[in-house]
Amino acid sequence: MKKILLYCLPLCLLFASCSDLLDEESYSETGKDNYLNNAKEAETVLQGVYKNLANEYTYSYHLSLLFTISTDIAQCEGSSTTSFREIPTNSHNASTSQISRTWQKLYSAIYDANDFIETVSGRMDNWGSSDRELATIYLGEARALRALFYFELVRWYGNVVLMTSTADSRRKDETFEQTAAKDVYAYIEEDLKYAAEVLPWAVDDTRRTTNAYRFSKGAALGLLAKVYCTWAGYPVRDESKWAEAEKAARRVVESGKHRLISDYETVWKNTCNGIWDAGESLIEVSFYSPTGLDSDNTAGRIGKWNGVSATTVEGERGRNAANWKVTYNFTREWEAQNDPRMALSIADYKYDHTLGSGPITYFSTISGATPSEEQKNRQRQLFTPGKWDTEKYVEAANYIVNNDKSNVNWYILRYSDVLLLFAEALNESGGSVVDAVDAVNAVRRRGFGDTKHDLSYGLSREDLREAIRKERAYELCFEGHRKQDLIRWGIYYDRVMETAQELVDWYSNANYAVSRYIIKGRHELLPIPQRDLDMMPKCKQNPGWGQ
Repeated sequence: MKKILLYCLPLCLLFASCSDLLDEESYSETGKDNYLNNAKEAETVLQGVYKNLANEYTYSYHLSLLFTISTDIAQCEGSSTTSFREIPTNSHNASTSQISRTWQKLYSAIYDANDFIETVSGRMDNWGSSDRELATIYLGEARALRALFYFELVRWYGNVVLMTSTADSRRKDETFEQTAAKDVYAYIEEDLKYAAEVLPWAVDDTRRTTNAYRFSKGAALGLLAKVYCTWAGYPVRDESKWAEAEKAARRVVESGKHRLISDYETVWKNTCNGIWDAGESLIEVSFYSPTGLDSDNTAGRIGKWNGVSATTVEGERGRNAANWKVTYNFTREWEAQNDPRMALSIADYKYDHTLGSGPITYFSTISGATPSEEQKNRQRQLFTPGKWDTEKYVEAANYIVNNDKSNVNWYILRYSDVLLLFAEALNESGGSVVDAVDAVNAVRRRGFGDTKHDLSYGLSREDLREAIRKERAYELCFEGHRKQDLIRWGIYYDRVMETAQELVDWYSNANYAVSRYIIKGRHELLPIPQRDLDMMPKCKQNPGWGQ
């Protein structure tokens, strides 16, 4: 693949001092005058914008795992606050390196999208009609990607600097001012509405060489629904956006272009083996193509950091650190539902080929004639997510990179998420309870395999709200949604503190470091990186983080 305009490294841009980035090799502008002269070349360049999704500081690690773990249903193992445990234990500060690296990477990705949009828009009028049609689709993809990057920025960092062109990146640091979150959301909305109009449905797409793992009309509309639901919640709380969320989600639901995979386990077999399903998977980061694993990409930590614990396992799979642990109060609550998804989502076992008695060891297996309740409870804290079980799902031919990295994919948005957002938006906007319950029941029927566990149409709106929130925890657990759900609902601090008490009531020695440093009104947002704040005197730190 040509390294022309692939955006492997950005030019000097905001928030990562010019001197730092000018020391790096940059391919962003190489050969620009002699390249990107037709749709085929534009598609190659667009892959470079997509590659930002598969970076360590975006969905390979930070935005998928590190930033999202500290909730009421999961935590990072251990109790220390050093290294990778800073953010999961809420002990981070404005100088924490992971926070600044993701900030920088998101702005770098936005620059790449801006550059692509400007260049293609300026040249496509001179292309043939077929190439112009394709270029319009590619512009829709680039604007959808830009919207996604800004969505991550605004919901994690709050009021951010809005950079709508590459020229903005060349301004002096002292001129930058933050844009109110509501205006950032409005910009995201504009991009996604454009994308939704020009992009084809994935199942109908015959124009692109491949549409796997790429934005489609359904992906743009589904993300727009999620954006509206977040916009309606903390911190902006524009409740008029609930109705807009309902409209966007309804277009996906009533299109007939998306559907749930009939078997919940297949959802995880697919993502562990690079199998794309256009019905269920709306936005998925692939470590294959076009965001694939090659010399220009780092692998992800999916299934390693958040997988089933594995030591000295077979073949090239290395080991799984399994740093992500399930809080036992969530396990106990879910056990009472007799939900088949639980056994697929929570692993009460580990892999260890050194034991001689077989590769699987269940945590309930404790040496001694009669294990004490203390021993049992200590083991119950070791449960991990089971969705990315590399030993069970990853086929032998599918290469697992090493002890820390894999090429297992990551779902950003599934159709079941859209169904639950649709139900939530209907309920919160005063819409049809019947339609809302039907949407939730579609998810539950796939999960339970029957209609016996359907929600009742007679639920009050308050009870339906609680049911939807619980269903999001069950269906989407450990997929990176829970923390932002709790934040937009305005209950993050409360749920963390309630969880801490529930765990102590269950087991006096329970470990739950998430609650130790949390402060209400502070940990709903990450701090603006201090180094960048020092460079931009007109910008202010987020509430609770000083300045």
